[in-house]
Amino acid sequence: MDFKEKVKNILEENMTEKAFKLWNGINSMLPDCWERPTSSTGKWHQKLNGEVPDQAEHVYQMLYAAVKIMKLFGYNSKTTDGDKILFALALHDALKYGALGTRKHTDRKHDKEAADMVSANKSTFMKVLNESQFYELEEMIRFHSGQWSTDVPRGNKFSFNDFNPETFFVHMLDMLSTADCLQTDVRE
Repeated sequence: MDFKEKVKNILEENMTEKAFKLWNGINSMLPDCWERPTSSTGKWHQKLNGEVPDQAEHVYQMLYAAVKIMKLFGYNSKTTDGDKILFALALHDALKYGALGTRKHTDRKHDKEAADMVSANKSTFMKVLNESQFYELEEMIRFHSGQWSTDVPRGNKFSFNDFNPETFFVHMLDMLSTADCLQTDVRE
């Protein structure tokens, strides 16, 4: 199954035209780690059969579920609010194997690194998102690991009450995929 192609297709079908063009440009500059496993050690993200999905399958699972239920926020496909969610999901693990994609093991700080990358390219994202949407996007990526996020100060109590609901949404989809609890149109 070519999940990399499925990611591209679901984004094209559900993003605004401008956002999808931007996604293609961004994706062409990111390290191509789509076929790398979501867990470099094989300890995490195991499916029922013991296999570990690759990055593309993991992201596709999250995108597929999000498109089906993002209306819980009042968001629809082909809107900038929808784009914000889809960008966050598509980019949340983009630097999981480092900025060059060459790390042997996954980078524990990939949440911070990806959010910092988005932050450093604010002017690019502002071509399709407004200021508020941009900051929500950055937050969704930065804290997609929830209480385990790199930017949660050690010893501080973490609560999703301090964040946008969409940040919890991204974290929840990530956890559901990690626990092999998301179902898509691909049945194995």
